[in-house]
Amino acid sequence: PPPLTRLLMSHLPVFLDIKDRVVLVVGGGEVAARRCATVLKAGGRVRAVFADPEPVMRDAATSDGVILEERGFAPADLEGCTLVFVASEDEDLNKRVSEAAKAADIPVNVADRFSLCTFIMPAIIDRAPIMVAVSSGGEAPILSRVLRARLESFVPAGIGRLANFASTIRDRVQKVVAPGTLRRRFWEDFIDGPIAEYVLAGQEGAALKALDDVLSQAANETGKSPEGEVYLVGSGPGDPDLLTFRALRLMQQADVVLHDRLVPDGILDLVRRDAERVFVGKKPGDHVMRQEDISQLMIKLAGQGKRVLRLKSGDPFVFGRGGEEIEALASENIHFQVVPGVSAANGCASYAGIPLTHRDHAHSCVFVTGHMKDDTIELNWQQIIQPRQTLVVYMGLNSLPSLMAKLIKHGASPEMPAAIVDNGTRPEQQVITGTIGDLADKAAAATLPGPAVIIIGSVVTLREKLSWYRPAQTAPEMGE
Repeated sequence: PPPLTRLLMSHLPVFLDIKDRVVLVVGGGEVAARRCATVLKAGGRVRAVFADPEPVMRDAATSDGVILEERGFAPADLEGCTLVFVASEDEDLNKRVSEAAKAADIPVNVADRFSLCTFIMPAIIDRAPIMVAVSSGGEAPILSRVLRARLESFVPAGIGRLANFASTIRDRVQKVVAPGTLRRRFWEDFIDGPIAEYVLAGQEGAALKALDDVLSQAANETGKSPEGEVYLVGSGPGDPDLLTFRALRLMQQADVVLHDRLVPDGILDLVRRDAERVFVGKKPGDHVMRQEDISQLMIKLAGQGKRVLRLKSGDPFVFGRGGEEIEALASENIHFQVVPGVSAANGCASYAGIPLTHRDHAHSCVFVTGHMKDDTIELNWQQIIQPRQTLVVYMGLNSLPSLMAKLIKHGASPEMPAAIVDNGTRPEQQVITGTIGDLADKAAAATLPGPAVIIIGSVVTLREKLSWYRPAQTAPEMGE
């Protein structure tokens, strides 16, 4: 189960069937009239009461399915009602109707009075039978409406026609395409393929012909196992906004996901809901699964016809051992794709306001790992200690005292600027700045949890001017 500290939903999103059911609307203005129209559109019937309705409400009452009584509200009006909408400027009336509805266990919504509601109305994109609802939980309704407006451009106007077409062919598909993985893939290909394009263009004849061809091919492949594939995807350093479009698309297609320890919940939540999840993470001194076993598991799952998502933090080809994994896949003739991600070095440096190269400071940048073997670090010290060069150290938090001492021993100035970016790009990001001589002591005092990257070079001095990211959980930063 997810950690209890994760943010809970403020409301349970549902779509309620109100066909031929009675909905009470208490109000006499524009908002009440809109509520009546919404109920009618969903197939419900309206019982409306208000002592002095405006003309717009009287016009709404001329529609079939709306009965308006020009009088005050009475608790008996709730009898037989499925929902209650209240839209008035009378605070006492709003409160009385809300309390009566709650006492009768009938869901109630009071316009612009969040504290009186037991349900709220989302901003809706109507492409019947496709419906998209956007809600801020009552906290920011304007934001919901703005987001809905942006989503409108991504949802084709003809998507409802496509849903109706899919409904008409469902029986044919079920007779031909085997249930499970093959049928799910058929519908995924249907949505993204030429059949859907024909339907959206209004060419249903061409869509039916294309469907005949696809089902004929499927019939000829009856009994065959689906072909498996592996997606090696870099998820970036932590901020979900840094995912690529291609990564998101493949995350929604996968049957099973193998994910690292450093992939945060905010990114895992974007994987297809019903995909199997397998944790294969590693941390120093504690390997849940050896690298060789991870590669063999990918081969096994792909051999079973599954689409396997290997989700890695950062970029799979930058200290991610992605090359080793695709070598194993290639040796077994397993199809694979590689999707690069924003590397930890690039992402963390950017969010810390530290450019890795700069005309006045650094003409090159070197990436190394700070892993220790037998309690020592062995690097090409002469190569990494060069003027006008930035050094970025991955996985060096545990070896930081030894690393800094080695740099000084091999000629680096103790006064060279250095920084640690801990949990870079994430809400809990912390940045510690200092020098090679004092950075280890500052890190020890801060008890950083990791993961972290260490940046060494004069570019660190630019942070004071270029820092822009303000994490939601702002922590005090040392050395600033």
